[in-house]
Amino acid sequence: MAFLIRRLLLTLPILFIVSVVCFSMINLIPGDPATVILGPEAPEQAIEQMRERLGLDDPIVVQYVNWVGGVLHGDLGESLVDRTPVAELILQRLPVTLELALGTFAVSLTISVIAGILSASRQGTWIDYLSTGIALGGISVPHFWLGMMFIIIFAVSLGWFPASGYEPFFENPVANLTAMVLPVFATGLRESAELTRMLRSSLLEELGSDYVRTAFSKGLSRRVVVIRHAVRNALIPFVTAGGLQVAGLLGGLVVTEQVFQLPGVGRLIVESILERDFTVVQGAVLTVTTVVVLINVLVDMLYAIIDPRITLSQE
Repeated sequence: MAFLIRRLLLTLPILFIVSVVCFSMINLIPGDPATVILGPEAPEQAIEQMRERLGLDDPIVVQYVNWVGGVLHGDLGESLVDRTPVAELILQRLPVTLELALGTFAVSLTISVIAGILSASRQGTWIDYLSTGIALGGISVPHFWLGMMFIIIFAVSLGWFPASGYEPFFENPVANLTAMVLPVFATGLRESAELTRMLRSSLLEELGSDYVRTAFSKGLSRRVVVIRHAVRNALIPFVTAGGLQVAGLLGGLVVTEQVFQLPGVGRLIVESILERDFTVVQGAVLTVTTVVVLINVLVDMLYAIIDPRITLSQE
């Protein structure tokens, strides 16, 4: 518990810096939110009144303090375009991004664990060459290209899955899962390539260790040595890479959401930038950053579970 509290306390300076950077960058972008709301043809007096109502005539430090005060109370402000609460917009979009990110990671994890173990335990065989070749090819293929190929083949030509769209899971589970198959696999196949290489490299290093040779000398089978001993120790860097991958997915699925027309947070940020809806951009970026930081804390907690040699009391 003490470890968890310390880790959470360490996230506070990070979130503070992110909030300052986000707020400052948004306010440095050319353009006036009052003009965005009223339109460029609005009278100057009306624009000034709107600026006063939004607090834009206050010093930037005062604006930041007011914004952070609202955030701490769960108020991320209102959209400048349609006056919808930012928190409501994010809550509408966040489940889509989380489902896409977790589904992608599940596909990536499944493929990489199987391919990585087979490749390392069968080093120098055709299985190893096939696995590493596919991994290298996967790293070279961009998400958007693979997504479009999936749409052309499985949606347009074969008609097995819809090309775009989204249905909430609890409203229509079948339609939801059907719509998420292509984007999840298109992104998951690409992401699995990096994890496969990571696990293969880490596992090969462990298989060359003294304790593995000792286990073989005791007569243990190759399956027992690889699965029960080597894989567990090889998972430390793999978990790190996996945690970073999930964190990166939360903020990096913009292209996938655009290709498959999924109403996620990434697409919300892009739309808000184009509409100069600054308050939505601030709230969405801060929310994604907070989730990413919490995932990193969770990854740190998993270290002690995977490797008993790492104790939380030593942190």
